[in-house]
Amino acid sequence: MFTGLSAFPLTPITDDRVDDEAFVRLVARLRDAGVDSIGALGSTGSYMYLHREERARVAGLAVEAAGEVPVIVGIGALRTRDAVAAAEDAQTAGAAGLLLAPVGYQRLSADEVYGLFADVTRSLSVPLVIYDNPGTTHFTFTPELYARIARLPHVASVKIPGVPADEAAAAARVAELRGSLPARFTIGVSGDASAATGLLAGCDTWYSVIGGTLPELAVELTEAARSGDAQRARARSDRLAPLWELFAVHGSLRVVASIASLLGLTAVENLPAPVRGLDATVRREVGDALALIGVDV
Repeated sequence: MFTGLSAFPLTPITDDRVDDEAFVRLVARLRDAGVDSIGALGSTGSYMYLHREERARVAGLAVEAAGEVPVIVGIGALRTRDAVAAAEDAQTAGAAGLLLAPVGYQRLSADEVYGLFADVTRSLSVPLVIYDNPGTTHFTFTPELYARIARLPHVASVKIPGVPADEAAAAARVAELRGSLPARFTIGVSGDASAATGLLAGCDTWYSVIGGTLPELAVELTEAARSGDAQRARARSDRLAPLWELFAVHGSLRVVASIASLLGLTAVENLPAPVRGLDATVRREVGDALALIGVDV
């Protein structure tokens, strides 16, 4: 489950409510494309903007629509009690795995983050991924903290925020992490622009934003990298460079939200207020980028 391509779809929000039909459509699209797992309620899935009942319903919809594809459900919350409740709901819904980010309004210490994971894992029956996303959580893990948390029961993988662009530096980074983590543990790369480099450097998984909306293209890149075909993997990533550039300027969430609407998969307004979608000018840039990579809209 924690290898290959893990695709993270949007949770479309229209008229201030989760658009169940659109969400199911997105998940079914991933299932049919042959992704290795589906990451529901990650940052791309806007989990922090949803209340408990919404999150529980979305988890259930994801599991049902995914069929045989395992679903990993995000359970991050500001309070430990709410993360524990989200874990209970996700497991009840049939999630195959969970994803936990240490989100905080007050900046968390390393001991507080360790305590969060220790408290949440006490009641788990499925494996858990450490979600390291400093851009949203404002917390930066150290290799030492990864290793400490990895010794807790059920912790099975880490979603790192990216690797250096230099191939040798990326390989060294992955090797350093690998040396401090249990043998059973998997390392997953995020930050889509560095996915090819990360996979070629030895990461087991690509936890992918673009895979949640354009899964076929992400599957191609992942298969090339995991087969050791570095030239083809880099070419697949270079093909997607127009999207990586837009991600860097506007953020991946808003760009994939525009892609989903341009493809007719969701309504135009599909993000939770106060988050707003891209304006008409930038949406045209997204459409132009899709044309450049060969996606018809």
